[in-house]
Amino acid sequence: MSRYGDEVAARAVPLRDAGDFDVLLDRVGDARVVMLGEASHGTHEFYSWRAALTRRLITEKGFSFVAVEGDWPACDRVDRAVRGLGEDPRVALAAFDRWPTWMWANEEVVDFCRWLRAHNAGLAPRERVAWHGLDVYSLWESLRAVLTHLREHDPREVPAALAAYRCFEPHGEDPRQYAMSTRFVPEGCENEVVDLLVRLRHRAAGGAGRFGAWQNAEVVAGAERYYRAMLGGQSSWNVRDRHMDEILDRLLDHHGPDSKAVVWAHNTHVGDARATDMAASGLVNLGQLARERFGDPRVVLVGFGTHRGTVIAAEAWGSGTRSTPVPPARPGSLEDVLHRTAPAEALFVFPRPGGPDLLTAVLPHRAIGVVYHPERERWGNYVPTVAGERYDAFVWCDRSTALRPLRADRVDVFEPETYPSGV
Repeated sequence: MSRYGDEVAARAVPLRDAGDFDVLLDRVGDARVVMLGEASHGTHEFYSWRAALTRRLITEKGFSFVAVEGDWPACDRVDRAVRGLGEDPRVALAAFDRWPTWMWANEEVVDFCRWLRAHNAGLAPRERVAWHGLDVYSLWESLRAVLTHLREHDPREVPAALAAYRCFEPHGEDPRQYAMSTRFVPEGCENEVVDLLVRLRHRAAGGAGRFGAWQNAEVVAGAERYYRAMLGGQSSWNVRDRHMDEILDRLLDHHGPDSKAVVWAHNTHVGDARATDMAASGLVNLGQLARERFGDPRVVLVGFGTHRGTVIAAEAWGSGTRSTPVPPARPGSLEDVLHRTAPAEALFVFPRPGGPDLLTAVLPHRAIGVVYHPERERWGNYVPTVAGERYDAFVWCDRSTALRPLRADRVDVFEPETYPSGV
């Protein structure tokens, strides 16, 4: 690994506090989208450094909203909290009930959202920084939210929402049952959902409430496509990431031509899929789609990684939380290289184009999902990666610790495990 030593030493910026992100903020420049990843959904350092960087993007670069790998309805409650329109952010986050709850119901996110609420308190309502969800899973929650909105604000459209609701109702809010049913009736509830979506799109310009109802209808449509594709295996991954890309684009339109977004999601969504073996399997992801939509200079992708430590993860899909050891990274991996050559906590900002050696080599790069078995590291958990093409920058933490969930309860879960590794 010594051949990478000089390159790592030349590029590494030791991270001591948020002030050390200056070089990355210079790279951000006037970018419209900054995506901040994580190598797991359960690592304290990833969440805390991501929050520290986001605070600087908001206060110094004028970013308009944070969009996360979470459900629209649950995140809407958090949005109200951070904009001073609802309860304390801790209460809103504790209400997250979709497994894995610890992704957002944790002390690290509480700390950031309380900071954001205090920051917003000094701003005019229209200038306050928002918090939105990008994910696709909340079919039934979003459909109920649409019904509630229409009953209060547009009763003439309630029948269309009821038709969609009644189509899904026999499946008992179990997406697996719905997916199986489409083997016999391939169109499933697609016609009812499309009818509802078309009606709400025409009314989306009538204020925040109507925009929220439209977004919930888009989630219903995306979730219906996702669960219908689910039986096809990997194709559902593309449905999900294209959905997140489209929601992000609509949010930027909604917040105005000068709006800018910070995205929080797993490395597997953030890092450009074309620089990994995902592309050979026909997979796309959010980072790739954003670069294609907005152009490389207007999108900055930041990955995160660690060599060893502890992480919050589950033993099986839907089971309770546990703090799990993260063993030393596989020899020859990106994490192993950085462990041998980089400071304990460091920032790397990659040039355009990539550069020599480390940035253009294909190296295994660890990805920990919400289900994690460290004893299986020899066979999985690594994605072949060209770091300088997958990311614009990388945050390194040699030894990491588990984040702090708000609760450790087991939650009933219907969603099937996501491809490729529960991320």
